[in-house]
Amino acid sequence: MTEPEALLIIAASEVDSNLYYATRFLAPDPFVFLQVDGRKVLLMSDLEIDRARSEAKVDEVRSLSAYESKARQRWPNPHLTDTLWLLFDEEGVSAVTVPANFPLEYADRLREKGVRATAKPDPLFPERVVKSPEEIAAIEATQRHTEAALEAALNVLREGEIRGAHVYWRGEVLTAEALKKVINVSLMENDCIAQHTIVACGIQGVDPHNQGSGPIRANESIVFDIFPRSSRSRYFADMTRTVVKGRASDSLKRMYDAVLAAQLRGIGLIRHGASGPAIHAEVSRTMERLGFETGVADGRHQGFFHGTGHGVGLDIHEPPRISKANHTLRTGQVVTVEPGLYYLRWGAVRIEDLVVVGPSGCENLTRAPKFLEL
Repeated sequence: MTEPEALLIIAASEVDSNLYYATRFLAPDPFVFLQVDGRKVLLMSDLEIDRARSEAKVDEVRSLSAYESKARQRWPNPHLTDTLWLLFDEEGVSAVTVPANFPLEYADRLREKGVRATAKPDPLFPERVVKSPEEIAAIEATQRHTEAALEAALNVLREGEIRGAHVYWRGEVLTAEALKKVINVSLMENDCIAQHTIVACGIQGVDPHNQGSGPIRANESIVFDIFPRSSRSRYFADMTRTVVKGRASDSLKRMYDAVLAAQLRGIGLIRHGASGPAIHAEVSRTMERLGFETGVADGRHQGFFHGTGHGVGLDIHEPPRISKANHTLRTGQVVTVEPGLYYLRWGAVRIEDLVVVGPSGCENLTRAPKFLEL
């Protein structure tokens, strides 16, 4: 008799995108997902079982407390894995595949009971990598809200006035915190959740993940990187723009032009079957040809020292990568294209769009204009 193929996840779908993808059921506490020969079964607490039965996209929802009662007949203080062993026995399961982040405690206890637990590296569900039309529509909807939030912040900058080295708005020094509040409130009003929004002015932007703080200074680069998740669909979007309130220096203008040229070159290379490393190398060469080298100076990495792009979906960073990692693009994948240049002397420039890979090119989901000065 052939042993059934079984996949086991124990997690909270609110934070585990694989579990949410498999069930389309959102819960803040961990629950058990078992897929046996393609049939999906959940073990749910009394708190969530009725909601799961009405909402989860699975074949069967069973009562965790009923299995716990059976387990107490065999063990005085049963562990969750004792309860699972009863479920496995019913289903004829003696080996499970688990995600790479599966809790070690559970894996060890299952192995002690004779169950073979084998971790599978991401992507746990390969079909997640290629997005359906519905998923692409969900990502694009989040992208529209992202653009609206950016425009709200840019309008604040437009209304602001330069006094000396700083920008003032409504009589006070404008800060990164104030701009992030404008962005995050706009997102919230559109049922999106802001996650570590970046508004980094001047040399703060030279650290690409510095979220930014303090006064906004005139005539310096301001990196806006906004990557919210929709509360409705759970799908992310991702976009970066760099602007200057006032006049950019000639060096900053040349940086901006180089990053834009590299980004457009990268977008032009995206298509089914394209090599992520090859695109990344060409994006890097484009900026080098325009005079911007990468290396360590003054103890800091400067130039272009991160990947060109990454997949976006239920996670903000998903396969594939457009970087040195060996990934090949496929039709239906949604990826960012986000080259940047970072120098302590001049500041930072990063420009990021979100595109859908197609058979002979790509579709850009991003509509926000690209400009430097305002």
